[in-house]
Amino acid sequence: MEQAPFYSEIANGPEGGAAWWLRTKDNCRIRIAVWSGATSTVQEPQNGTVLMFCGRTEFAEKYGVTARDLSRNGYATVSIDWRGQGLADRLIQDGRLGHINDILDFQQDVDAVLSAAKELNLPQPLYLIGHSMGGCIGLRSLHNNLPVKAAVFSAPMWGIKMTPAQRPLAWVISRLARLMKFDHLKTPFTTLETYVLAAPFEDNMLTRDREMYELMQDQVTKYPALALGGPTIRWLGEALKETDALHAMSSPDIPMLTLQGDNERIVRTDRIDDRVARWPNGTRTMVPNAEHETLMEGQTTRGALIDQCCAFFAKHR
Repeated sequence: MEQAPFYSEIANGPEGGAAWWLRTKDNCRIRIAVWSGATSTVQEPQNGTVLMFCGRTEFAEKYGVTARDLSRNGYATVSIDWRGQGLADRLIQDGRLGHINDILDFQQDVDAVLSAAKELNLPQPLYLIGHSMGGCIGLRSLHNNLPVKAAVFSAPMWGIKMTPAQRPLAWVISRLARLMKFDHLKTPFTTLETYVLAAPFEDNMLTRDREMYELMQDQVTKYPALALGGPTIRWLGEALKETDALHAMSSPDIPMLTLQGDNERIVRTDRIDDRVARWPNGTRTMVPNAEHETLMEGQTTRGALIDQCCAFFAKHR
């Protein structure tokens, strides 16, 4: 593996972070950031490695704060730039747009990450935290026998929040766009600018914590190459197809914890309700006064959530 650029000054992660380029089987270049887990109090990770499956628009350094909290509990962290975002290969000419040709292609990224974890000799066992789109990718990966002992989902994208009128329209537009070969264009009513720069802090849909929102803004302002705008019509169609396919499937036989903000406005909460009810060894924590990104709320909230995640992982070694 070849080392990749790593922006430690915006990650705010534990010491020892580094990034690597990976090549998938279809020759797409993606990037991972790896934090060994070492801190002043925990010299070596003792409890395993957390695979951090990021959401759409996100990048590896964004989860440095999560890696820092995990490292205090003795866990190493691997965070991923999925294809089409972060510093990974952008898939269409206009790299400002989030695009995927086939949403199952993300599973090739997962395979590359697992191979890298083995090559880097990261501590075992493995655990999963999947946020938003990463929760969709993660659920499919579990069905594909992802070798983790337990999984945590943060506001998982098991459905996309739309009005009853928008949903059939989205299906029609995505199908027509694919047939007419203009599905590489921006989804209507989205922007080319990344959300945290386009939306003010007031009433944003990500976090109630101003400091964390300003950190997210600072990250993409300092390194614009990390930023990603709205999704293409192709991405939307693939996401609708995959979330419906996953909805029809049973729940994997693995311990699961879901974190959900009480003011979730991005993903379908009814799909989360249904999945949690159908997951025999699954549970959910409702996070009060929280938006979509529960792990990007204030320090008190996110610290308590990470402690809960680590206690959950510790039960399933």
